[in-house]
Amino acid sequence: MNEMKAFPLFVKVEGERALILGGGEEAARKARLLLKSCVKIEVFAADLNEELAALVASGRATRLARESDLQGARVAFVATGDEAEDARLAALARAGGALVNVVDRPELCDFYTPALVDRAPLVAAIGTEGAAPVLARRIKTRLESLLEPDLGALAALAADLREPLAESLPPEARRGFWLWVFAGEPRRLAAQGRLAEAEALMRRAMAEGRLPETEPGALAVIGAGPGAPDLLSLRAAQRLQEADLILHDPGLDPGFLEIARRDSERLAFAGDASALMRAAAEAGRRVARLRAGEAREAPEAALLRAAGFEVEHLPGLPPLA
Repeated sequence: MNEMKAFPLFVKVEGERALILGGGEEAARKARLLLKSCVKIEVFAADLNEELAALVASGRATRLARESDLQGARVAFVATGDEAEDARLAALARAGGALVNVVDRPELCDFYTPALVDRAPLVAAIGTEGAAPVLARRIKTRLESLLEPDLGALAALAADLREPLAESLPPEARRGFWLWVFAGEPRRLAAQGRLAEAEALMRRAMAEGRLPETEPGALAVIGAGPGAPDLLSLRAAQRLQEADLILHDPGLDPGFLEIARRDSERLAFAGDASALMRAAAEAGRRVARLRAGEAREAPEAALLRAAGFEVEHLPGLPPLA
């Protein structure tokens, strides 16, 4: 097993200075990345491209005039396009106390820029120590499909409610509360853009000092389409992430189960699984039935609806011609 040569950390940058040393497209890309944070962006270059000049003109970045101004920054990104100048400016910034990243020069870097999935305050960073940035971006794309856009808003709400929760629930009950929030109805509501309803539900549970009674679980029938996991819809991938129990046709690509929660129960099952799905739903579990092909004629959906259960149907793509 390879050992990490770069240890992953999240560094506080609020109110700190970040240097962009260079004025071209590569420097502008680093500025775009920094704009997602609370850092103070400072640019040092003889000439700025249109994008960086616009950032300075708008006040979102400051332009430095002297090399002596490079002292005291938290981080520095170097991208002049000239190898000798990159090395010289990297040494200056490092001597001034900054951690340095030199674009496309991993041997000169103190840190590497990861591929980011931004759901602030929830942030996932994928790094390869500069070895395979294209691979990191592909993994980022997969994670983007698994983390719903409003998940960060739910995380921020959880931070706001943490102190009130400590006053309403004993310590032994708080873990169960957060498991319910992030794996239960509050998360499903937030994923549908109904954050206010999720907050009201959470506050009601806090006021009552207990979690809501178990309700019938969620049921979804998902078509695997032509059998390629990366062709699943975003919603289908989310249902696999949410599921407590996954009933899948035998022989499906194991990549589908890699999308699912690690602690979910998985069971290969051929034929009509409606009885198993009904029992799990009555116990309050979330169930995903993953079938080969389009799953338009899945027998479970009709049988369960006839028994009074709501079933979400997510057909797969048709077979490739």
